[in-house]
Amino acid sequence: MSHKKAGVLLHPTSLPSGRLDEQAWRFLDWMAQAHLSVWQMLPLTHPVQGLSPYQSVSAFAMNPALLPVNWLEMIDEETFQSFEQEPPHWLNDYALFMALRQHFKMTSWAEWPDAYRYRDFEALTLFAETHAYEIRFLKKQQFVLRQIWQNLKDTAHEKGITLFGDMPIFVAYDSVDVWANPHLFKLDDDLNPTVVTGVPPDYFSETGQRWGNPHYDWQEMQKDGFKWWHHRIQSDLSLFDLIRIDHFRGLEASWEIAVDEETAVNGHWVKVPGQLFLDSLQQAFPKLPLVAEDLGIITPEVMALKERYHLPGMSVLQFGFNGLPDNPHALAEQVENSVVYTGTHDNDTSLGWWNSLEDNDYKQWVSSQLPASEDPMPWPLIEAAFQSVAYLAMIPMQDFLSLGAEDRMNTPGTVENNWTWQFRWDQVSSEITEKIAGLVNASDRDATREGAVL
Repeated sequence: MSHKKAGVLLHPTSLPSGRLDEQAWRFLDWMAQAHLSVWQMLPLTHPVQGLSPYQSVSAFAMNPALLPVNWLEMIDEETFQSFEQEPPHWLNDYALFMALRQHFKMTSWAEWPDAYRYRDFEALTLFAETHAYEIRFLKKQQFVLRQIWQNLKDTAHEKGITLFGDMPIFVAYDSVDVWANPHLFKLDDDLNPTVVTGVPPDYFSETGQRWGNPHYDWQEMQKDGFKWWHHRIQSDLSLFDLIRIDHFRGLEASWEIAVDEETAVNGHWVKVPGQLFLDSLQQAFPKLPLVAEDLGIITPEVMALKERYHLPGMSVLQFGFNGLPDNPHALAEQVENSVVYTGTHDNDTSLGWWNSLEDNDYKQWVSSQLPASEDPMPWPLIEAAFQSVAYLAMIPMQDFLSLGAEDRMNTPGTVENNWTWQFRWDQVSSEITEKIAGLVNASDRDATREGAVL
């Protein structure tokens, strides 16, 4: 970046309509009025079940729930036929997989009859012939989503707004990615995972976190130059200007847990050829715009890998007030090549976090480190993020609207009431918009005068 910038974290499902309709364009207009130049969102992919975008049926296909209500009216049949004749590399497998998934009542592919589970050519060909309508319908959804997104991206660029995406490092087992590429994952002869992903016990959890995703067979991936990953990066670069790699430390070593272990306690670290992988990406994409999600306990090896490629990391101000030395989230420890947040989609809102602090002496100590402000929380925290040396300051929309804990996006480790939050335009006053614009200008993060994206 040639200039410090400020942006907003808001997933499209949190728009008032929850869809990529006129509300998305109205949001871009609001961002321009507020002088915000980066729109960050969560993965746009299709959830396996529930609403979490971090467990998806495809690492490539967009979520059909984002389609406008009138999306079928947007199809130009001639253009769609051209799309069908030269489809994205992932489209045919995705549409076939989803048609099978619907046919088998949304059960996991691991429970399908063997002919479909093991991808018997004749069985799949016959199924595709007898379910051609459903398969074509699924392709139309992806065609329209990509067209809408390209139009949105063009509009964003016209307004000098960068689109910032999010890439989960692992994929779901019940996904077309694993079904179509079983050789790229650590599976047994019955196509079941032998080990699953997670993180070891730490001060957040005595038993660690058992995520359950299958692990990549990195040695197998290396044989073709990490081709699947290159396709994935290329696909995301067609959608976004900047990409966050979730759980970046998994590119140095991953925590492997035997599939029959109920917790993450008895796992072990397994090295990953991260340098070879990132070297291959750098050769294929010389100006690779990545951000490393480096939250949690990060080893010197992970830091070295991140710094080798000059990747910006993350700092979260809500984590910055534990009083410990060398806390990378503390205001005094911020670095220029980083993205600073008040909180992320996994945090409480900043007002919710503030209200949860029961020690008044501690709250006074926190306040003493923040910019003096006549405004109540979370504005002092927002001002602190804007005043950081970090080149990019990202604020969740809930914080701009001073919303409390009831409006948080996600509570890790829980399954209820997550991923459903949406804002209303009557919450977005002209006073709030002007206040944001003023803070952006005062902190020298106003990129509107440059009129360019990252």
